[in-house]
Amino acid sequence: MKARTVRLWSVVHTWTSLISTVFLLLLCLTGLPLIFHHEIDELLGYAPRPEAHASAARATPQQVADAALAADPGRVMQYISWDKDEPGIVTAFTNNAVDGLPDNATVRAFDAVSKKLLGPVGVGPMLIVLKLHTDMFVGQGGKLFLGAMGLLFAVAIVSGVVLYWPFTRRQRFAAIRDRASRRVVWLDWHNLIGVVTVAWALVVGLTGVVNTWAELMLSQWKATELASMVAPYAGKPPPSHLASLDDVVTRAKQAAPGMEIAFIAYPGTPFTSSHHFAAFMRGDTALTARLLKPVLLDGETGDVADSRALPVYLQALLISQPLHFGDYGGMPLKLIWAALDILTIIVIGSGLYLWLARRRRRTPAGADAFAKRAPVPS
Repeated sequence: MKARTVRLWSVVHTWTSLISTVFLLLLCLTGLPLIFHHEIDELLGYAPRPEAHASAARATPQQVADAALAADPGRVMQYISWDKDEPGIVTAFTNNAVDGLPDNATVRAFDAVSKKLLGPVGVGPMLIVLKLHTDMFVGQGGKLFLGAMGLLFAVAIVSGVVLYWPFTRRQRFAAIRDRASRRVVWLDWHNLIGVVTVAWALVVGLTGVVNTWAELMLSQWKATELASMVAPYAGKPPPSHLASLDDVVTRAKQAAPGMEIAFIAYPGTPFTSSHHFAAFMRGDTALTARLLKPVLLDGETGDVADSRALPVYLQALLISQPLHFGDYGGMPLKLIWAALDILTIIVIGSGLYLWLARRRRRTPAGADAFAKRAPVPS
């Protein structure tokens, strides 16, 4: 690689790293507890637990919905969901309007058998951590900004890989020059940890970027595929009365044999049209359980209106969400994700230290000359 090319890549690596550093540290520090958010919620008492029942019949979906409305008078149902990992719990979302803002929603867990209210969902300190991680409490603008920082992070990783060979070709792989200055030692550790974690950092960084586009993807789906699915109902007013949720569940399962319901969106919510229930069906394998298939049902009669596979971009979003947090392989994968997250924090912090150290010592000398000409790694 020519010297001019190396300098160009060095500038790209330095500034993409510096611009994104503070926000990447925020994402890594908040992402670490989010890997274990289920376990933390349980430890702090914020995870509802189902009651113990001896082969009792499950309550019907409509009975659970009625219980949710009774627990939140004056509000309306938005969604009802069934967690694959918690079959004894049904989660209900109520709001002041069917198209109410997500921040105004009340999310409660109910026992799947007794319909008893088990407690709120999504409360406690982990909610604050999640909001910091996803949008920094500034909504969609914050999500898109963090997505841009994720793209800069990806560029910093790629440029760091490009520069790795020119600046380490005279060294053995994983060599740490422990007899050199502290800055050289940190540079060697920075390069080593960066190379070891490069694949994981790219995967987590890019899936995080995809997640920040979720609302844009949903809007695109509604404007294209969903609009086509509900075209025969154009001009019809919203339902004057809603079909029984029990009928909606039964017919949705008949329309998607071998699948189970992940959640149902009520007419008028962001996941469906003003006239339809949308039942989002999932498979029963590790992969298909993450890929949803919508079934639209008439809001008044419960009849199936249409059912189509989600477009590729939404399927990519559904896969990227659990992959981003390591939330599909149990505790062993979570521990691996946590270890790699900590290593990435070290890489980011050491890169900032190297840049500051280079600025403090502008004149390279002796054994540090080579290290001080090296690019600032991310």
